[in-house]
Amino acid sequence: MKRNSSIYVAGHKGLVGSAIMRKLKSQGYRDIITRTHKELDLVDKKKVESVFAKEKPEYVFLAAAKVGGIYANNTYPAEFVYQNLMIQTNVLDLAYKYGVEKLLFLASSCLYPKTCKQPMKEEHVLTGPIELTNEAFAVAKLAGIGMCQAYNRQYRTNFISIIPANVYGINDRFDENAHVVSSLIKNFHEAKTKGRKCVTIWGSGKPKRDFLYVDDISDACLFLMKNYNSSEIITVGTGIETSIKELAESVRRTTGFKGKTTFDTTKPDGNPRRLLDSSKIKGLGWEPNIPLNKGLKLTYNWYKELKKV
Repeated sequence: MKRNSSIYVAGHKGLVGSAIMRKLKSQGYRDIITRTHKELDLVDKKKVESVFAKEKPEYVFLAAAKVGGIYANNTYPAEFVYQNLMIQTNVLDLAYKYGVEKLLFLASSCLYPKTCKQPMKEEHVLTGPIELTNEAFAVAKLAGIGMCQAYNRQYRTNFISIIPANVYGINDRFDENAHVVSSLIKNFHEAKTKGRKCVTIWGSGKPKRDFLYVDDISDACLFLMKNYNSSEIITVGTGIETSIKELAESVRRTTGFKGKTTFDTTKPDGNPRRLLDSSKIKGLGWEPNIPLNKGLKLTYNWYKELKKV
């Protein structure tokens, strides 16, 4: 990408999209195309086409998606599969139609099999059943990867697909669609400020995840947009496993909550383990920079400022 390239960031208000925006601006890119959800519903192909026809982007970061944690995925599976399929299909097809030079599609580590070998490698995709609690979202993301590969094969496009680890950080959601880190931050903060003595967490606390700070994934996205040109999936993570119990303790310390923590084992755990093998991207010269403790502090400080508004 050149500094004067026209770049469309789909989902620029979201967790990863906003971080990509910050990274692009910090590196001197100025011709950045954005539309809020109010301005453009990506499920509506006619409206999406009007943007491509007018703006004619050269590069696209497809970070837009309907996202959420276990509760949201379990409660609204039809919405998760439909909306994500439509968003991806519209943007990918129109990127081809309007001659986009390169597109980066953000998938998800939840598409790996529930009992996948660890660490999870790119070739492990589609080798076993998916965890039911996030199946709808995973199916949509698998379709997005398949669509990128099919268009590359048939139309010679340059669409790349990346699978990030569990991303967290500033601009995350703290409502019913919250992921585990933002959910824990909210719960511990509210317990502290309201004088509660205990925080109850869904599940057993045993599942393990690879937590990646949002500025690291945005850095990886720009790195891959400049340095990777293959239909093969590429994973992005830290290579470090943290259990939900360990994460909860880290968040408890970060927020300063002094009470107890309990786990509600009647609630689902989701995938037992999700550690990504990021040797491919690391072999290209990229490494994450922000450890979990630092990332949690950055996220919590941002959340406290947000609560003042």
